[in-house]
Amino acid sequence: MALMITDDCINCDVCEPECPNDAIYMGPEIYEIDPNKCTECVGHFSEPQCQQVCPVACIPFNPAWRESEDELRAKYERLQAAKAA
Repeated sequence: MALMITDDCINCDVCEPECPNDAIYMGPEIYEIDPNKCTECVGHFSEPQCQQVCPVACIPFNPAWRESEDELRAKYERLQAAKAA
């Protein structure tokens, strides 16, 4: 399951640089997470780094984007291969 940023976001800018997959970007009003790039930090860290640094706890799991650990690992491997190419 990818993560998402809720309307509680205060645009504090701490989550974006923590994302190892560059999945977090500034949307029209608040930061957003690209679910095609979000691996919940699988392959990089044991916990999602954006959740760890968010001062208002506005980054829950996205219930509309469910993925297994294996699917997240496969996405991580695809992203790494694309980055290396």
